[in-house]
Order: sequence, then structure tokens, then C-alpha cells
Amino acid sequence: MYGLEKKEPEQFAFDLEEEIKNDSDKGKKYIEIAEKRIEELKTKMRSGQGEEEFDKLGSLLHGYTALRKVLNKIAKS
Repeated sequence: MYGLEKKEPEQFAFDLEEEIKNDSDKGKKYIEIAEKRIEELKTKMRSGQGEEEFDKLGSLLHGYTALRKVLNKIAKS
């Protein structure tokens, strides 16, 4: 019947994901940048900023940690 055939759904991939899969050196470069920024944020947080600044740095730290996790997952696949 029309429209009832089973079709495989298209695989969606983000631009960044495609770039990393095509060029593994870019993936390593992005991971290194994320790790460098994570270390910078940790040192700034340890230096004893105000509470508001600490919260902002904490949010950035969580973001870069999530980015590193995603980049590692993409690089392994």
C-alpha cells in the first residue's frame, strides 16, 4: 500500500560531527582546546573570585566538560 512501506529513517548528523568524522585531527584539536579551557577555568575558580563570578565560571566549566564528553564520543565512533 502507499506509504506503508518500511523506510529506514535518515541518519541526522551535526556539522561538527561530520567535520570530526572526516578529519580526525580536527577532533583531537577541539578536544585539546576544551581540556585547556577546562584547566584554565578550574584555576580561576580556585583563585577565590566572588560568588557571582564563581557561579558563572561553574556554568562555563559544566559546558566545556559536556563538550569534551561529546567530542570524545564522536571521536570514538
